[in-house]
Amino acid sequence: MSLPFRKELEKYKNINEDEILSKLSEDELKQLEHVLDDLDPENALLPAGFRQKDQTTKPATGPFDRERLLSYLEKQALEHKDREDFVPFTGEKKGKIFIPKEKPIETHTEEKVTLDPELEEALASASDTELYDLAAVLGVHNMVNNPKFDEGGARSKDGKGSMRNVVKGEKVKPIFEEPPNPTNVEASLQRIKANDPSLTEINLNNIKNIPIPTLKEFAKALESNTHVKTFSLAATRSNDPVAIAFADMLKVNKTLKSLNVESNFITGTGILALIDALKGNESLTEIKIDNQRQQLGTAVEMEIAKMLEENSKILKFGYQFTKQGPRTRVAAAITKNNDLVRKKRVEGERQ
Repeated sequence: MSLPFRKELEKYKNINEDEILSKLSEDELKQLEHVLDDLDPENALLPAGFRQKDQTTKPATGPFDRERLLSYLEKQALEHKDREDFVPFTGEKKGKIFIPKEKPIETHTEEKVTLDPELEEALASASDTELYDLAAVLGVHNMVNNPKFDEGGARSKDGKGSMRNVVKGEKVKPIFEEPPNPTNVEASLQRIKANDPSLTEINLNNIKNIPIPTLKEFAKALESNTHVKTFSLAATRSNDPVAIAFADMLKVNKTLKSLNVESNFITGTGILALIDALKGNESLTEIKIDNQRQQLGTAVEMEIAKMLEENSKILKFGYQFTKQGPRTRVAAAITKNNDLVRKKRVEGERQ
């Protein structure tokens, strides 16, 4: 069913615009061009007032004057008559004054337990050992064997012997904060550049004030270093440029065995650069990339799984996968790599 306004529009389908424009005079064509230049109803970037012709006939009131506008509004409000109340206000108070109810105070009275004279006499003349045996019979024997009760704490009633099973407070064990990382950043960097043979491990973990250019210098220095085997920069606020610099280092370095970049601000771009560098690296056996600022995503995890299936040298990969597919593939690849190392070791022992 066609709508009425659509029927009215059908008569404009076969209009020849060229014929209409050919009949217009030069003055009319110039006027049409002027109107089309000023108006563009389909341009959403223009304000609404510029999309159509100004049709107001009221003269302009001049520039904006805030004080004048406020005074005008105040004058209009004062001149406007208030609506009359249907019930006139007289100020008379109706109803009762609310008085909150007082809640009764609950009093707990201890009930006095009265025993037979024979029982009271037996309890009064019982020794400590007999009282402990009675407690065990009544089902509170676990208090007797509890190590939290002091064996020699309070005195007995007669002051001679010592009463056991007095609650003993445990001494609070202080929990000390982790000491700061004592690594000297500048000295370590210079030793790497000098290819110091005694320097085989660098630990920069939790040093948060290392500039990004300095971290890049570490990566550049490791390219020519032949002695450092372990490098760790967890929680150092490293980002993608640092990860890319270390990826370039892994393409050249043939000595590094372990790399730790956990707990940083590296995104999927930086991780992909590291993964791409590991495809041709044959020296690295352990890498940790877990606990980054944001999740890496399924695409990055699939690339990690593909790389580990091609690289037979990596034996440990520190990352908590979020998808079952990449997790299963990586577990199988790591197991295969460790089996290859084990077989080589067994063959070497036999020879």
